[in-house]
Amino acid sequence: MPDILDLTRDLASMRELSARPGDVDRLLDEALSAFRGIVPFDLATIMELHGDALEVRVASGELASSKVRQHSLQLTDFPSIRAVLERGGARAFHEHDHADGDGDPFDGVLDFDHGHACMVVPLRSGGDALGLMTVDRSVCQPYDADVVALANVFGQLLAMALVYGEQSGRLDRMARQLTEQNRLLRERVEGPATAGGLLERSRSPAMRNAVLVGKQVARAPVPVLITGETGTGKEVFARAVHEWSLRTGPLVSINCAALPATLIESELFGHVKGAFSGAHADRIGRFRAANGGTLFLDEVGEIPMELQAKLLRAVEEGCFEPVGSDRTVRVDVRIVAATNVDLETAIGTSFREDLYYRLAVVPVRLPPLRARPEDIDVIVDGFIAQQAPGLLLSTAERAELRGRDWPGNVRQLLHVLERRQLLGELGPTMTRIPVRRPEPEGPLPTLVEAEKAHIEAALRRCAGKVYGEGGAAQLLAIPPSTLKSRMQKLGLGGAREARRRYAAQPGGTRA
Repeated sequence: MPDILDLTRDLASMRELSARPGDVDRLLDEALSAFRGIVPFDLATIMELHGDALEVRVASGELASSKVRQHSLQLTDFPSIRAVLERGGARAFHEHDHADGDGDPFDGVLDFDHGHACMVVPLRSGGDALGLMTVDRSVCQPYDADVVALANVFGQLLAMALVYGEQSGRLDRMARQLTEQNRLLRERVEGPATAGGLLERSRSPAMRNAVLVGKQVARAPVPVLITGETGTGKEVFARAVHEWSLRTGPLVSINCAALPATLIESELFGHVKGAFSGAHADRIGRFRAANGGTLFLDEVGEIPMELQAKLLRAVEEGCFEPVGSDRTVRVDVRIVAATNVDLETAIGTSFREDLYYRLAVVPVRLPPLRARPEDIDVIVDGFIAQQAPGLLLSTAERAELRGRDWPGNVRQLLHVLERRQLLGELGPTMTRIPVRRPEPEGPLPTLVEAEKAHIEAALRRCAGKVYGEGGAAQLLAIPPSTLKSRMQKLGLGGAREARRRYAAQPGGTRA
């Protein structure tokens, strides 16, 4: 039988592990029913310990009424039960325990005779008391020692089930918390607009049609092939398809043109230690990293022919073998591929026909920016909202942007906006920080010198603070990452050095 590592089962198991409380209750109820086949009872309960109180969580048997299920007791009133919980070990209670001791745990709820069969079984894990299992019969015949010993073993299994329920509930809460934290982090980094939200703002009929197709197929597991010129937003569209799909796993990307042919197989499928020179440890690869989510294959036409058969199998069956391993790995991955070349014309020379038709189940072509000039203002407004709040563009400046041909498409437009914003080239409507200029008769500074002086003035005004509220990045209305990159290239150091250098200078005020 082939050795298969089925990671799709892991996804199902994780969904089961994030168990709802009702799932654990059902498991406990079934466990009590199974126990009844070995040890007869009229009532069995599992009581959870909360502080100094025991509360019924699950009840089974003819006497398991709603009143029983709502029952609780205080350990201060039952020292004998507290002793069982603390010492461990099941105990059968006898007539004198009921008549002369603490009484029965269900006194006032059920009318048992003092001599009825009764035992309590502590549920403990790792030295901690979790609760109690109670077992009762109406007949006046105590449980014998063998039954008590059997119940003690069964109690250990129930304790494991309670721990499982507690841990799975914690996992579920942590997963929900992590999901919410990731959502908030994306909003902080990317702004409130998601990839899908950005595309849905398009005014272009061609782009709106592409968005409609993307939404219609997003929740189906079929591959999507995005085509279009360089810079048209294929990666943004891939992220949008992932968002619309509601898949719980991550979006993992790989640029097939950015890697040497010798590394693509390992990057996609992973490798085992010792598979080749330099493979000092196992590596899972992008397919496994995307399990449960989406794998975006950018520039898919650059994948070597000799690797395309293995990729085809992974796309069709979700199966592959890591480099250097004979163990098959199965994953649940949705494929979104992109290319700016005509793959159909490459069939037979540099691209397999069967792979092309498998990837192009749903083809989506994104129009170039010159074919949708009505979206230029939308893109500009989105850039300003996310990257440069407070930046104003004149009507003439917007008209100038709309009048360009944009051979580099959206990517070129965004780069122009970022460069102009950073260097203050957008005209008189842009809010600027005054830069100390040389006297008219002196030599003009170079562009690099002017940029450095501009950034230094911002850092001085912000007392060396680079990020956050009142920082230089906000004052310059540029992304913090862009400012950090320019500072390093201009020899201004990082944020810590800027804080040390400019915090105490005249004109700087400590934040």
